[in-house]
Amino acid sequence: MAQTLSQRLCSGALDSQLIYLYGPSHLEGARARYARVLEGFEQTFGGQADAFFTAPGRTELGGNHTDHQHGRVLAASVDLDILAGVRHTGSGVLRVQSEGYPALAIALDDLAPRPEERNTTAALIRGVAARFQALGCDFAGAGLEAYIVSDVPGGSGLSSSAAFEVLIANILNDLYFGGKCSPVQLAQIGQWAENQYFGKPCGLMDQTASSVGGVVAIDFLDPADPVVDAIGLDLAAEGYALCILDSGAGHEDLTAEYAAITDELRAVSGYFGRQVLREVPEEDFTPAIPALRRLAGDRAVLRAMHYFDENDRAGAQADALRAGDFEGFLALASASGLSSAMYLQNVVPTGHTEDQALMLTIALARHLLNGKGAVRVHGGGFGGTAQAFVPKDMLAQFKAGIEAVLGAGACHVLSIRPVGGTKLA
Repeated sequence: MAQTLSQRLCSGALDSQLIYLYGPSHLEGARARYARVLEGFEQTFGGQADAFFTAPGRTELGGNHTDHQHGRVLAASVDLDILAGVRHTGSGVLRVQSEGYPALAIALDDLAPRPEERNTTAALIRGVAARFQALGCDFAGAGLEAYIVSDVPGGSGLSSSAAFEVLIANILNDLYFGGKCSPVQLAQIGQWAENQYFGKPCGLMDQTASSVGGVVAIDFLDPADPVVDAIGLDLAAEGYALCILDSGAGHEDLTAEYAAITDELRAVSGYFGRQVLREVPEEDFTPAIPALRRLAGDRAVLRAMHYFDENDRAGAQADALRAGDFEGFLALASASGLSSAMYLQNVVPTGHTEDQALMLTIALARHLLNGKGAVRVHGGGFGGTAQAFVPKDMLAQFKAGIEAVLGAGACHVLSIRPVGGTKLA
């Protein structure tokens, strides 16, 4: 008789997969967390889950706000993830219970967008399912129950929303689409759901990093077929730790700030009759600055300057890692952070004078590192987190210094996860 999922977990049959995902030092914690999912599933739905699905958060290593301009980025999946216990039911309904949140039920015969669901988890689930349906997925006889837990902090810049989209996409792809979609295609499905149903004009970097896994250099010159190149990186061997610093300022109500970036860059590219800046030769941009200032304003011009420099810088960062030049990578990471603050201006929300939590976080980290390592804006910016590469011999003092100001738990020390969205059964 085949073992149940609970029996496999308790017997150690899943240990090799858990060690691969989280590392040997985190095996006991991973077992306990997976057991918590099974317990939550049974309490919520009754009976046993059939399989686990997991999708990681991601960290952006380079290419701040270049993806939506069809540019280059460098990113990695991390060892914080969203985990689901799942069972097929055939009920025609996707029943999702996320720990600590209201239960959701999405009928598979009603996948049209709902304006009242914008900016909600329900919109992401409905949008992912709708995209699968549009791609030819037949949901006849489909339906499932899922119990979900997450250790990807919301508003952390680690892309909990992208991880959630990738998780749902992996579940539907496995159960009802025969695994036809590649990791990149699953990322595109998640992005589509976030753009069209959730209402956030995001690029494709977050979903691709979560879906593909490891360290990846991504070139979005053709967003329909991005070039994804895996790059090896062992931070511990380089003598560094990766820290994500929680400024304490969330991403709530910042959609307009993110939209302003894409709107202003669209105004610049539109001057040249192009949709995105990747289509604009940089040698044409500089002579047009006087006209662009009149058309779109100085901030739009500065943000375009950031894009051109950052796009080149993301490629150079990838090249540095391929060549084993970690010090060169760090210098480029620091330059990226300065460009985001000075030109992209995604550190302080518009009009804020007293509340500048992310800028304070970056300044504090630079002070504590005292010229070592690197600090940069992480992800969308305005709130959320900063990223720091910290020499291991400075880590304890650095973490203590950050948390003395920002509070206990504000400095997350992460590892790079070797795989993206995946199934354990």
